[in-house]
Amino acid sequence: MLDILKILFCTPFLIYSCYSDIKTRRVTNKLWLIMLAGSSFLVLNDIYWIGFTYIPRLLISAGLIFVFVYIIFQLGTFGGADAKSLIVLSIILPAYPEFNVLGVNFPLNKPLIDLFAFGVFGNAVLLTIIVPVGLAIYNLAKMGLHIDKPAYIFIGYKAKIKELAGRHIKLIENFEETDGTVRQHFKRGGVEIDDKVISKLQALSKKGLIKEEVWVTPGLPFMISITLGFFVAVLYGDLIFELTKYILIRT
Repeated sequence: MLDILKILFCTPFLIYSCYSDIKTRRVTNKLWLIMLAGSSFLVLNDIYWIGFTYIPRLLISAGLIFVFVYIIFQLGTFGGADAKSLIVLSIILPAYPEFNVLGVNFPLNKPLIDLFAFGVFGNAVLLTIIVPVGLAIYNLAKMGLHIDKPAYIFIGYKAKIKELAGRHIKLIENFEETDGTVRQHFKRGGVEIDDKVISKLQALSKKGLIKEEVWVTPGLPFMISITLGFFVAVLYGDLIFELTKYILIRT
């Protein structure tokens, strides 16, 4: 019953973080502080009923996830809000929650490593595969087989220059004008779009040097993946472990 309360407690915070991440690409630190403070009763209740043997499990979960997210944050592959959400989850739920609904035990698959936050992260990473697949389907539906740069269909889409302002997107390519011609080359990490960049693109378009549409890549809020990964971990378990097990059995 307590595990269900923990899941219900975490849900509104994660949903709000998704809303904030979509709207502003930011999640206030206050959200995680409130979540951590509000969960103190649940954590203390665990210590009271399970005993002090619960503390090493809590320290291992929080310590390992802290070191892990710190490393990938320093590498620039992880956002601050994403890291903080996993740290808080590792404290509230150091192990996978176990509960029964209508005679069905959850999670459906018992994970090999009983560290919930790592399962959430693994699920989140695996679920992001949906994004490039979705982009490819969108591009093929829009342009058919007449795609000028097929290599980009999994990482972006085409948008009109006049509609670039105020959106959480980046240019996939950099544009350089030399002697009346424009060189376009892939820019790793994308090109930030500001008024200067938009003016430059509009000028090139008016000269007929580039088309009215350019390839852009969306800035995807990873909190959505983490939230989905949370619910998948709660209900199903560890997707990466189950996928690996399936592949090994099949081979």
